[in-house]
Amino acid sequence: MASAWWPCLILALLSGLAASGFLRSPSRPLGKRSLPEGVVNGIEVYSTKISCKVTSRFAHNVVTTRAVNRADTAKEVSFDVELPKTAFITNFTLTIDGVTYPGNVKEKEVAKKQYEKAVSQGKTAGLVKASGRKLEKFTVSVNVAAGSKVTFELTYEELLKRHKGKYEMYLKVQPKQLVKHFEIEADIFEPQGISTLDAEASFITNDLLGSALTKSFSGRKGRVSFKPSMDQQRSCPTCTDSLLNGDFIITYDVNRESPANVQIVNGYFVHFFAPQGLPVVPKNVVFVIDVSGSMHGRKMEQVRFSLQLGVTCGRETHLFTKDALLKILEDVKEDDYLNFILFSGDVTTWKDTLVQATPENIEEARTFVKNIDDQGMTNINDGLLRGISMLNKAREEHSVPERSTSIVIMLTDGDPNVGESRPEKIQENVRNAIGGKFPLYNLGFGNNLNYNFLESMALENHGLARRIYEDSDANLQLQGFYEEVANPLLTGVEIEYPENAIQDLTQSAYQHFYDGSEIVVAGRLLDEDMNNFKADVKGHGAINDLTFTEEVDMKEMEKALKEQDYIFGNYIERLWAYLTIEQLLEKRKNAHGEEKENLTAQALDLSLKYHFVTPLTSMVVTKPEDNEDQTAIADKPGEGPADTEVARSMAYLTSYQPPQTPYYYVDGDPHFIIQVPQRDDAICFNVDEDPGTVLRLIQDPITGLTVNGQIIGEKGGNSDSKSRKTYFGKLGIASAHMDFRMEVTPEKITLWSGAAQSTFSWLDTVTVTQDGYSPAPGSQRLSVTINRKKNMVVSFGDGVTFVVVLHQVWKKHPVHQDFLGFYVVDSHRMSAQTHGLLGQFFHPFDFKVSDIHPGSDPTKPDATMVVKNHRLTVTRGSQKDYRKDASVGTKVACWFVHNNGQGLIDGVHSDYIVPNLF
Repeated sequence: MASAWWPCLILALLSGLAASGFLRSPSRPLGKRSLPEGVVNGIEVYSTKISCKVTSRFAHNVVTTRAVNRADTAKEVSFDVELPKTAFITNFTLTIDGVTYPGNVKEKEVAKKQYEKAVSQGKTAGLVKASGRKLEKFTVSVNVAAGSKVTFELTYEELLKRHKGKYEMYLKVQPKQLVKHFEIEADIFEPQGISTLDAEASFITNDLLGSALTKSFSGRKGRVSFKPSMDQQRSCPTCTDSLLNGDFIITYDVNRESPANVQIVNGYFVHFFAPQGLPVVPKNVVFVIDVSGSMHGRKMEQVRFSLQLGVTCGRETHLFTKDALLKILEDVKEDDYLNFILFSGDVTTWKDTLVQATPENIEEARTFVKNIDDQGMTNINDGLLRGISMLNKAREEHSVPERSTSIVIMLTDGDPNVGESRPEKIQENVRNAIGGKFPLYNLGFGNNLNYNFLESMALENHGLARRIYEDSDANLQLQGFYEEVANPLLTGVEIEYPENAIQDLTQSAYQHFYDGSEIVVAGRLLDEDMNNFKADVKGHGAINDLTFTEEVDMKEMEKALKEQDYIFGNYIERLWAYLTIEQLLEKRKNAHGEEKENLTAQALDLSLKYHFVTPLTSMVVTKPEDNEDQTAIADKPGEGPADTEVARSMAYLTSYQPPQTPYYYVDGDPHFIIQVPQRDDAICFNVDEDPGTVLRLIQDPITGLTVNGQIIGEKGGNSDSKSRKTYFGKLGIASAHMDFRMEVTPEKITLWSGAAQSTFSWLDTVTVTQDGYSPAPGSQRLSVTINRKKNMVVSFGDGVTFVVVLHQVWKKHPVHQDFLGFYVVDSHRMSAQTHGLLGQFFHPFDFKVSDIHPGSDPTKPDATMVVKNHRLTVTRGSQKDYRKDASVGTKVACWFVHNNGQGLIDGVHSDYIVPNLF
């Protein structure tokens, strides 16, 4: 059955360094009226600009889109931006006809309580979710009146991480229509000087890119500009759709005459450290590989792809994989030591001890991995402990080089189910076995894994977790990860600063420094007037111990950073805040009790102070909609589903309405709505039955009142039960004690008092009264008031009042027919024995809703409802109350019960079918 859910405001967050601030509008065809080029469904997007300012790796990005509604009616317009998972949104504003609606960052719990208070009276919108490996998605929609202009502006910030020797800005470009003024503009300022700068787009040819793209750098400044004309945006010379759909990537690096660089502005400092030209420290690597049944099929093939080190297979995909694995083999140096641990229900090893990566051993490894078969259960605990024990033993027995470093890399789907299967106990065992001596890297395959478990275990052992997506490039993902850790240049890195000179320092000790990466430390100076600043970086190299010293003349630094055109405000302070929050949130994942509370409080205070949307805060945006102020709450999602505190994030759209008197009604398709006064909320359900069916709505044996309704269908009799619409086309209201009956159709109202009959038209405005008697408390004085072409009010004394609403459609409409809505506005005189699809709810009952979570439709969250001793899955939606205005209606939020109300109504809906109206 069709449902008239609320139009919604969706705020969705995804991640990578990407932005695509673009408008979209519903893809309904336009009328014949000619509109300017670039107008889609009446909406012209006349400007989209992505402005990026990068200062010392800290990126400040503003996405602005401007549009005008050139249609004759209001249109809903949506603004979509895909941004990095590692970015924090800092601001969003919506401007309509010169009036700006700003966003405010609030504590997540405060925003959540605001939502929970309003959700029963308002509207909910979609969830915050990931759109891909690197991205989060922010979406907001708004109704724009005919002729009105709207401007969307989103701001987000991120510290660019050095990866394989480059910093990368990843912008997702997807305007979905031709844009008159489209521009990407990036200004980069790096005090160390820029050594390389490049830009490329996946969606446009090099010839076109060359004419639309300009890039330049000199000294400390770099600039990239991409301004395609409307003709360059076309997917073909005569097309009106856009080819701008893909990735726009800017990469750069800085000069490294010195391995370290310190910058100080306004009492805050940042220290970058990335030495070059050092010999690689030999590695002792143990691959712990899940070969359980859950890793069968494509996952197991992907493991083989990475570890077979060049197995030749007949199929083309395997040939492609061979190249990637041979590349990994090139990184396995002869000084490295390795072994493979396989676990399912049992644990097996390639060799009893670590072996050197000689050509002969690598060849033997090929054969071993080629013959891996999936089998049995998943014993993560024993697999990891065996690998860790092997590394510890090799170190104790001096069977590996003294100046080597050890690494554990586990590949699994993360679901232990045999042996020690409690995640918290496995983490404890692994933590105790490693003892802080070397890192653990966890690679999880697919989406059906306990990623939070893998991440938590890796983080507390100085490693990281990485999700491997089950796509055609899974082997490249594995290869890419291995390349990141293949070349350690230093171990045991510690950074020291003048004693009693700094405070609020970010992480300053690292187990490894890998070639192509960068260590970043930030903090605050206790004495802003100091003349010199000194930093020492100490670490163990492949041959000897090293100390790198960086000294800064504060006055010279001040001169060097006076580039106001490029530097945005207090960028180092914001960089420090960003890095501090990021690290506090990571520590928080493995903290408990008072420690977790303290970490949470610190991260929350900084998030609010610097206006960052983090897992602890929400961006609250108020916008106009249907003459009401609506509030959207954007949260930041996490990676794994298990961390309900962080990962399960919703975007809420609420609209406060004052509590109303209890109501029970059925209207529309047909939708039953039941208000529950105790909860100040409502429940709704549909009934799907064939045209001609008569349903009992109310039956009270004490007062003698009965209300039945007959269903009608569409013109022409659509037989498809999934798409057809049905309504109530006839109502029968009767009082046995008064010998009174009334039949209501969209054409007329017929009254019978005994045998006497009266007929009225919906064109009448008339009131009919009749005195009667009832054994129920109070006399039954009948009153029927017809309000011309609107509704009819039927009262039985003081305490029973019904309203019948007339819905009229265009007489020549090919499908729809006129129909009726039925509302119970007063039922307090009806007895406790009242029953029927509506009547059973006149008696007090309660329900409880919990576990609000994303549903299959991003605009409608699901939840668990306990009602009448049943546990049901319900969906947040809305219906309309047409008592005041039959053409527009007032929106009413409700929890939708599926399957014809099963579990909510007594029995099943077919129990309420009766043979006729009376």
